Amino acid sequence: MTVRPVRSGRSAGARPALPGRTGGPGAALRSAGIARAAVQVAAGSALVLLLAVIVPLPWAGDLGMHAATLQRLRHDLADPGNPLVDADTQSPYYSPWTVLLGGLARLTGLPVFVVLRLAALAGLALLVTGVWRYARALTVREAARGTGARAAHGAGQRAVFALALLSLLFLWGTTPFLWSGFPGLHSLALTVSYPSTLTLGLAFHLWARLTAALRRRAGWGTWAGLGTLWAVILLCHQFTGVVATVGALATVLSARPARLPRAVWPRLGAGLLLGVLVLWAWPYYDFFALMGAGAGLESVHRELYRDLPARFGLVLLGVAALAVRWRRDRWDPLALFFALGALVFAAGWLSGHYAWGRALPAVLIPAQLAAALETFGAARRTLRAGWAVVLTGALAVGAWAQAGAVGYVVPREALPPAVEARYREPWTGYHWMTPWVKYGDVVMAETEPARRIPAYGPYTVAPGYPDFFLPDEKRRAAATEQYFAPRTPARVRRGIERAYGVRWVVDTTGTLHDTGLRAVARGPEGQTLYAVR
Repeated sequence: MTVRPVRSGRSAGARPALPGRTGGPGAALRSAGIARAAVQVAAGSALVLLLAVIVPLPWAGDLGMHAATLQRLRHDLADPGNPLVDADTQSPYYSPWTVLLGGLARLTGLPVFVVLRLAALAGLALLVTGVWRYARALTVREAARGTGARAAHGAGQRAVFALALLSLLFLWGTTPFLWSGFPGLHSLALTVSYPSTLTLGLAFHLWARLTAALRRRAGWGTWAGLGTLWAVILLCHQFTGVVATVGALATVLSARPARLPRAVWPRLGAGLLLGVLVLWAWPYYDFFALMGAGAGLESVHRELYRDLPARFGLVLLGVAALAVRWRRDRWDPLALFFALGALVFAAGWLSGHYAWGRALPAVLIPAQLAAALETFGAARRTLRAGWAVVLTGALAVGAWAQAGAVGYVVPREALPPAVEARYREPWTGYHWMTPWVKYGDVVMAETEPARRIPAYGPYTVAPGYPDFFLPDEKRRAAATEQYFAPRTPARVRRGIERAYGVRWVVDTTGTLHDTGLRAVARGPEGQTLYAVR
């Protein structure tokens, strides 16, 4: 019997390849490689945009508050007083992170806005590395339990991380939602220098380290470090601290407490106790007094419960991914994370405690991560490919919704009209008044200017933000309203000026005419700076 040799390297009986057709494992690997490269390029481009935004540091939201906090710490690190008004009170803005930044500004002499740019770099670095570590911890957990695809390595792991990062940045809705602690691209472009960005990065590191500690049966030192990290997160940004706590609780539950070794519980308890001691011992403000601060914040946070489909509709794709993951593993940490976050968010709505809505990232983040991880976790290649196509479309819609963020690094006149329509122009600053108004001077100003003026060193009569630790906040607000009322007599204005040591007045309407005031400078948008005679 004669055996014919196999030609062209094909096995006997194999069908010849048709001209122009590609297939086989080699083509699949090439396609996967191209897809991974595209995901990494997209994530890298988004990070480059965020890095570029740090240069102009667009002014919006609470930037003035954070700059004012650093101004006070730069001048008196031990007893900075209230960051906005001339009063000796505590403030939750004096956190371990801002104290560190204030010390840096004091030691180096760097301007506050330069220090804020350094804070933005540090916060972004912690956020990116935190997402990397947490995504890695989740894939390793799934591989160890046999509930998902094998843990990726090398280029595969980079693709998992890049897709997770893209989901956090773009899987939101068709209307951008701009709020600190919510890591959409447009939101981060305006809040990257805030403590909330750094704190969220620390939260991702906490979840990753906690996942590893439960898996490896870590020692006392590791649990002490975790407890301290948890306390630092709560001190730096209390709302993100709630999200971090919900995620940590979900992580512990996902480890199946009944199956944990007995040695874990005393170590976990010791870590919690140490964290509580750090919270209690923090000298700059009473953390536990903040438990009664919710009443003054409800009206502001009611906004979190409005327009949910437009702001977060794309996250439903992640909710579907969570359902798949939960069906595959009833102890999935992301599914538990989502459920606990949804419970807190819903409780805030039902009870009227709308400040609890700040726990919404505990609903969004696990869904966004699940949408990314399911692209690699589905058992069948066809399912993974189909999921990747759907997720790519959702990310494209989300990216277009947040395209206005490009305006912070590209001149407005160079933006296409469709992108310009999505651009939110930053506020103007008050550097124009600094040749006259010095550090520590008291300025009479209404709410909007009062949110920015203290960033340059002066105080205002009434704070531009709610202040739980300021006992006469309402009286100061009433005095400011009375001062700018058109029919207020000059003698009443003089009395208010004496009571609060007012040296300057900023009028934003151009209607304040008072012989006791002397105009010294004109600012943008028709503003006038008056000196008190």
